[in-house]
Amino acid sequence: MEAMFTPRKIEENCFYFSTNTFSMRAQQFMKNPKASIYVYHRGRFKYEGIMLIGTMEVLHDDGIKQEIWRTGDTIYYKQGVNDPDYCVLKFTAIKGRHYCDLQTESFNIGDLE
Repeated sequence: MEAMFTPRKIEENCFYFSTNTFSMRAQQFMKNPKASIYVYHRGRFKYEGIMLIGTMEVLHDDGIKQEIWRTGDTIYYKQGVNDPDYCVLKFTAIKGRHYCDLQTESFNIGDLE
């Protein structure tokens, strides 16, 4: 498990994150794309979370790298958007589990359309 910054882009059931190409996690996803992400909101009186299960792709495409690049990213990637250690993780959700008020519910992404 690894904490990630907020997705840079969300498109339907796909979530895009920036990360280091040579990180342990990116290397693992290149060998085994199975993944999950967990997002939660902790309110004053209520905790709600959703776990999404799917696959993670490690992308090196210049187009998507440019699209989600932010000016401040040079703090992590000294050579800018073309830094060999900069890549994009694309998570595609296929099913999930929602938690709220001590109850859980599983769902398939196709069932939501």
